[in-house]
Amino acid sequence: MTMFGDFIFYVVGIILLLVIIASAVKILREYERAVVFTLGRFTGVKGPGLILLVPYVQQMVRVDLRTRVLDVPSQDVISHDNVSVRVSAVIYFRVIDPEKSAIQVEDFMTATSQLAQTTLRSVLGKHDLDEMLAERDRLNEDIQRMLDTQTDAWGIKVANVEIKHVDINESMIRAIARQAEAERERRAKVINAEGEQQAAAKLVEAAEILARQPLAMQLRYLSALNVIAAEGNSTIIFPFPMELAHLLTASTDTPTRVSGD
Repeated sequence: MTMFGDFIFYVVGIILLLVIIASAVKILREYERAVVFTLGRFTGVKGPGLILLVPYVQQMVRVDLRTRVLDVPSQDVISHDNVSVRVSAVIYFRVIDPEKSAIQVEDFMTATSQLAQTTLRSVLGKHDLDEMLAERDRLNEDIQRMLDTQTDAWGIKVANVEIKHVDINESMIRAIARQAEAERERRAKVINAEGEQQAAAKLVEAAEILARQPLAMQLRYLSALNVIAAEGNSTIIFPFPMELAHLLTASTDTPTRVSGD
């Protein structure tokens, strides 16, 4: 009976020892760190690999150091030019200081999400709708810089911010379409006017060159006839020299003198 009691005692002792060892030994992956607290006080950051903790005296908080993707829900934003839009974004961040992420903030994921939503509304509300649509890179940098500054106290590094969608209502879409159409028409008219101006300038230069040598106009007449004849037209129109027209007009305007006895 004594031997059986001793055997039970040793078995219970071994089991207790195994439980203590199991609770003391922790294995952390390469991307994990352990924030260790001894009797409730912070005593250091350990890992990765095998670490030992004093059971019931030391506790740890696992912190993941990998980059996390946070999808910011759509936010109602009033732009600087009083246009209502819905904007959604995505944020990439990671923990760079496990101690701060475990001590300075209760839940850094929720805190970063809420801060991202308010920052998104604050930054975009200072810009016009055209800037939201055309200058997303600059807005992304502004939001990322502001978030990174505010989350630094939590041990968080915001690596990148991307605005995914800028949704506007149907009436505003039609207004933007009309504006774009009017802009295209304006550009077409400007281009047409510039073309007419350049053509007129070239015609003036050509007229000045031809005026220096009257025979040059005759050569132009012959060149025009050559082009018309090469096209196989049955009717050929001969250009009438303008100088001859002036001579005929002058002769008809001169009064005829009638001699009398």
